[in-house]
Amino acid sequence: MDTTLLDDFLGYLAVERGASSHTISAYRGDLNAYFAHLERRATKPLEASRDDVIAFMSMLQEKGMAASTVERKVAAVKSFHAYLVREGLTDNHPTLDVTLPKVPERLPDVISVEDAERLLSQPFPEGPVGHRDRAVLETLYGCGLRVSELTGLDLGHIDTEAGFLRVFGKGSKERLVPVGSAAVTAIEEYLRHGRPYLRAKKASTRQDPSAMFLNVRGGRLTRQAVFGIVRDYGARVGLQLHPHTLRHSFATHMLQGGAELRALQEMLGHADISTTQVYTHVDRTHVREEYLTTHPRARLR
Repeated sequence: MDTTLLDDFLGYLAVERGASSHTISAYRGDLNAYFAHLERRATKPLEASRDDVIAFMSMLQEKGMAASTVERKVAAVKSFHAYLVREGLTDNHPTLDVTLPKVPERLPDVISVEDAERLLSQPFPEGPVGHRDRAVLETLYGCGLRVSELTGLDLGHIDTEAGFLRVFGKGSKERLVPVGSAAVTAIEEYLRHGRPYLRAKKASTRQDPSAMFLNVRGGRLTRQAVFGIVRDYGARVGLQLHPHTLRHSFATHMLQGGAELRALQEMLGHADISTTQVYTHVDRTHVREEYLTTHPRARLR
């Protein structure tokens, strides 16, 4: 299979659109599956028809893939064909009238303020790893960061005196995120009593000089390690947690506390405010619960 068109498209995403390595990898996987589908139908990408695309979508659905997964893969195909037309490589646009599968609205998982307090007030192990883990959890919940944003933090990205983090989000877009006192305290404790002691036993392996959060060998903390930290500390207090749950909880608790939607959009790094608006649905659920438990006639039948 000739991958020239795919490589050119992925290069365009990286250079022109500033897509992250994770996004590039996802597009590559989705389009490789599409190319394999076209090959089975003896069709080349420049000659693909609407029927080829619909058949690809149907194949994904028949495999039992979630609607959100099918939507992502078909969206990748649509972007690819739009790129081919835009670059003048073909006039054929087989996805122009293809509608993406409808994804049921799914509200993000959140924990209560009380559960967040239980998570963060639990005893942490003595030593460098305990200081690091507390700082990781406080930063995820206190700043609403994505995992990739947390692991990408460098020492020069935090100003504890001013109370801000410099974060690089999707597409390497930079934003400033406020840091509360609890997270600042945890980070300062980690920088004094944790980070200097996270290093490899072998002298040949050097500590990462720029990374904020380190593993026990002195290298930059990975996404997988952060997933494990969140999961394990959540389990200790009876919670099933994912790092994104802490980001969702940050956003929901900010709205419940009276934050403006535009300010929250900026803190979360959302390009479109419609992405942020999903949290208003969560907040309305909270408001209804408050109503049902406090209004004297809310439950009369």
